Amino acid sequence: MPESFARLLGDYERHLRSERDLTDHSVRAYLGDIAGLLDHAGRLGLTEITDLDLRTLRSWLAKQQTMGRARTTLARRATAARVFTAWLARTGRTATDMGAGLGSPRAHRTLPPVLRVDEADTLIQAAAELADDGSPIGLRDVAMLELLYATGIRVGELVGLDIDDVDRDRRVVRVLGKGRKERTVPYGGPAERALDAWLVRGRPGLTGAASGPALFLGARGGRIDQRAVRTLVHRRIADVPGAPDIGPHGLRHTAATHLLEGGADLRSVQELLGHASLATTQLYTHVSSDRLRRAYRQAHPRA
Repeated sequence: MPESFARLLGDYERHLRSERDLTDHSVRAYLGDIAGLLDHAGRLGLTEITDLDLRTLRSWLAKQQTMGRARTTLARRATAARVFTAWLARTGRTATDMGAGLGSPRAHRTLPPVLRVDEADTLIQAAAELADDGSPIGLRDVAMLELLYATGIRVGELVGLDIDDVDRDRRVVRVLGKGRKERTVPYGGPAERALDAWLVRGRPGLTGAASGPALFLGARGGRIDQRAVRTLVHRRIADVPGAPDIGPHGLRHTAATHLLEGGADLRSVQELLGHASLATTQLYTHVSSDRLRRAYRQAHPRA
């Protein structure tokens, strides 16, 4: 990569962190995509960012396609390129936004696997039975499963919760979502009881010097990490006969689907899930319709 491109990448990283206030994960994703673009441009003989043009952007995406990258990956990288070139133009580094005309491959939108209501009940009941001994780990696991299913929050949002983020009187949690956007999400009676049991009888047994204000703790007393939560969900799902192997995001899909099937309106579900676009939430209406069609074909004599 030319030295001028490397310096530019450093400037862009500072922009993403200080001006856009993106999470570390988002910054790494953007930088990885743009580093690949700039490396491709350098291999084509470009030495200055003003040499970058739409043709180069398209050849970069075309190369990704020949390497077998998924359509969703190509769409994400096209978006990253457009965000980058818009920043270049806005900051005067280029005279025009050469990425404005860059299209994105239409991603195939697959229906996410979700649990039936009875499977969700079995999942949590199985975990609750294992927690009957009152162990801190067992109480914590039940509370996390209940909260994931009750609220549909992301696993990153779950592990980021502090004790003060839970309003036990109003039965809501304050969640910091993507783009540092804050929202308030309600939870029901079963999640309330599980949280109370964890906070009163479970958490004190794991609390240590590294606990801080974290709501959920790992076995060593520090804030629990996402990998541990994913492992838990997959392990408990294995206890549910016939259930699809889903992780925490599958529980998020499940919560959204059950809300819509129960009569919740799309805008409310969008707000609860923290989706920036209603189009993202609309995917769950397709899930519900697909489940309805399957049930119809199985049950109606003239299906």
